[in-house]
Amino acid sequence: MEYECREERYVSLRAIISDIHANLEALQAVLADIESQGIKEIYCLGDIVGYGPNPRECIDLVMPCNVCLLGNHDQGALFDPEGFNKGAEEAIFWTRNVLEQGGPGSEKRWEFLGELPRMHREDKQLYVHGSARNPLNEYVFPEDIYNQRKMERIFALVDQTCFQGHTHIPGVFTEDLNFYAPEEIDFKYQLGKQKVLVNVGSVGQPRNGVPQSSYVILDGDWVYFRRVDYDYETTAQKIFAIPELDNFLGERLREGR
Repeated sequence: MEYECREERYVSLRAIISDIHANLEALQAVLADIESQGIKEIYCLGDIVGYGPNPRECIDLVMPCNVCLLGNHDQGALFDPEGFNKGAEEAIFWTRNVLEQGGPGSEKRWEFLGELPRMHREDKQLYVHGSARNPLNEYVFPEDIYNQRKMERIFALVDQTCFQGHTHIPGVFTEDLNFYAPEEIDFKYQLGKQKVLVNVGSVGQPRNGVPQSSYVILDGDWVYFRRVDYDYETTAQKIFAIPELDNFLGERLREGR
């Protein structure tokens, strides 16, 4: 069953987005949803580019964010990609070529990407792309709750709450080694004394079996998971029209995989 955006209105407002992956239609839809909630503060956890067909436009839309972090695909566009599969690597090389073509705003985009930090700390909150242990590249998957040693080492680096992306799978990891998908917690979670990792999901390439974009709203000690419909077929057709981008990158958008 598809999740419909709720009509709740929030008081202390911060939107946290991640993994846009040059998907302009998804980003525009999410930004519109954020605006509809009266939210002015936006944090982005990285991977603005990679995979998708509109890197320049997405960078331009993300630049005004209050905080923006470096993702591994953003770094891959700046330098040589490491550990990428063939499709992801080809997409990064194409992205780099697009960004290097010049035109209005080209230098500003490169400067923006080059100055992105790897993490952001605020009170007892940590913001990263990957994990507290490796902010750029480490994946923390739901099944990692069975890897006690890994999770203990990650949680040891978290004061209270860590917001992250990278896996494109939204949900909450608790220090007592549980993982809660948004559907299991009615799309909201109250932060407390227990340490938690919150994966905000992906704006531009969901991989949780749902084609809608995902992001979260932080309102005081409450985290609200949002899902937003967007025109993924338009994005897919753009990808199909670019020979350097694997067709799978468009096909997966239809199923959120």
